[in-house]
Amino acid sequence: MTPFDPVRVGRVQLRNRVVMAPMASGRANPDGSISQRLLDHYRERAEGGLLGLVECGHHFVTADGQATPRQASISRDDDLCGLRLEARVLHECDTPVFVQLSHAGSAARPQVIRQVALSPSGVNCPGAKVGQPQPRIMTRADIAHVVDAFGRATRRARLAGFDGVELHAAHGYLLDQFLSPLTNLRQDEYGGSLEGRLRITLEALDAARAEAGGMAVSVRLGGCDYMPGGTTVKDACEAAVLLARHGADMISVSGGMNYYTRRDTLEPGWFKGVSGPVREALAAAGRPVPVMLAGGIRSMRDAQALLDEGACDLVGIGRPILNNERWAAKHLLRA
Repeated sequence: MTPFDPVRVGRVQLRNRVVMAPMASGRANPDGSISQRLLDHYRERAEGGLLGLVECGHHFVTADGQATPRQASISRDDDLCGLRLEARVLHECDTPVFVQLSHAGSAARPQVIRQVALSPSGVNCPGAKVGQPQPRIMTRADIAHVVDAFGRATRRARLAGFDGVELHAAHGYLLDQFLSPLTNLRQDEYGGSLEGRLRITLEALDAARAEAGGMAVSVRLGGCDYMPGGTTVKDACEAAVLLARHGADMISVSGGMNYYTRRDTLEPGWFKGVSGPVREALAAAGRPVPVMLAGGIRSMRDAQALLDEGACDLVGIGRPILNNERWAAKHLLRA
């Protein structure tokens, strides 16, 4: 297996295994609508059709789930016009495109959403900024509203022409807050056991699958918190199998409760100690959906090494592409 080999994600055929990973760009309009600046951002990086896939950075599914200013919205039917342009600009570059769907939960900034943020248990994530207000505990009605919002967002993505969606269940956002024992202290069916903590994500996945049609549905999984008492590699393996059984077409393994990083490694493929076991667990369960890995991968040499190790099936390139719009031309053009 090489980075240049084709791969299928659900019904979507990719020319190679190199993915522009989803990254917040802060380039949307102030109201969350798609800006020309954001369209240019993706066009510049996908030009030439060399990447296997582009995943557009997280779009908020409800107004109270917006993480930061100028984050793109997929929360309103009025967003459809801009979303169609976003999908079209990648297709004009002959590149499949997924859009990442997100709710920030307690990571939403009160000054942005103009209300108290939501959370599983009324606690902020470890490492939250000093003075960050205490979030509100979500009711069952709140949970049902968010689940429905993921389904509605998926419908908008389908109508806009995207090839797939990805549910963001990592990096200390809402679905990850439910998964982690550090932030989910609930005693009802949405807490306690791993399956309970994963329940909202499974319900959101079911809602997305019901609206996806022929689109692929991926989940970005916060596989390990790297904190005492947090999620573990074993949790990630069990969660991935449950997600695949509920129809996930790809598991994109990430980790770290805050700031998408591990403080203890600079080795390419920061989360390969999670993604490799997840890949093995999926195969053992008879659900060998492709596994994507990002984090510190800078070159085709890095990518090939991770594929050779069995750490993943696809490699996500983040900051190198963010910082150099010609990255694909430099690394993916073959003589």
